[in-house]
Amino acid sequence: MSDGRRPGTGEGISDPGARGTDRAPYYPPHGEPLRAPWDPEESTPGRRRSVPGSRDHLRRQSALGRFLSTWGWRAYAIPILVVLTALVIADAVVSSRPSDDGTPAATEESTEIIGVPLPGEIPPSGDLPEGGPFVDAGTGEFRIMPGGTDVVGRPAAELFSYTVEVENGIDTVEFGGDDSVARMVDATLANPKSWTADGAVAFQRVADAEPSFRVTLASPMTVRESCGYDIELESSCYNSTTGRVYLNLARWVRGARSFQGDIGSYRQYLVNHEVGHAIGFPAHEPCPADGALAPVMMQQTFGVNNSEIHRLDPEGVVPDNDDTCRYNAWPFPDGAPAA
Repeated sequence: MSDGRRPGTGEGISDPGARGTDRAPYYPPHGEPLRAPWDPEESTPGRRRSVPGSRDHLRRQSALGRFLSTWGWRAYAIPILVVLTALVIADAVVSSRPSDDGTPAATEESTEIIGVPLPGEIPPSGDLPEGGPFVDAGTGEFRIMPGGTDVVGRPAAELFSYTVEVENGIDTVEFGGDDSVARMVDATLANPKSWTADGAVAFQRVADAEPSFRVTLASPMTVRESCGYDIELESSCYNSTTGRVYLNLARWVRGARSFQGDIGSYRQYLVNHEVGHAIGFPAHEPCPADGALAPVMMQQTFGVNNSEIHRLDPEGVVPDNDDTCRYNAWPFPDGAPAA
């Protein structure tokens, strides 16, 4: 409530020992809102910090009173700004914490992890088959396979370069060595039934230049750290922040139940599916009809039956029906589409 006087802690205090003298002139108090200089100790023309001969009242004030008298409105504003800044930083840290076959999940402003499904009921079809041994965790560092390839695809196509890398700590001798991994990736992407068939994209493996993406054979624990593990199934993904297609070693060695033990076809599917995410196909597809070939962007690691995939992600694109497809590794299983 205003009584017509200016706000503040005083209106001008005269020296108590000078009762016979003229009353001291009024000067605006230090803490007038929006009027205080940024340096409260700096004297500015037209604004005096105290009345001559009246310093006794400052000595009688408490420490808090002197602080408020000196800093004015900033005494309230600065703590508020500090708290707001801390809240913004905390929110940014929490928001930055971090989906083979799953739904996209944005975890950072420029991050998209594609491959791991949202939490749901796990179908038995997604379980890892029995098979050969594999190491659970590598070092988190990667070795690049030497050499490269010529460009595969039409001259006018969008060119994607890639490297093939293996996580250190993974011994590839049991399945042909490092070269076999690179040969499988190269041969899959160069196949006329792969992504180059419609003329839209082209590929080239490089070793010494910065690639469009990195095809990386990684241990299960590294994949979980990079792709997430909300659903406790071994999976793979593409992570846009790291620029890596993560191929899960567990799946590379043992495959998926839906591929009926055909490990070669499964590896081709795994490369085509995850590279599909990297070149601009984030969405997944359902089985279109009972008995049809599965689309390469169907989550075939977890099954080729729509109802099984629906159980993993009830809110996803796959309907809850009993249509079951045949496994398929290729984006264009019939070769180049008709012009």
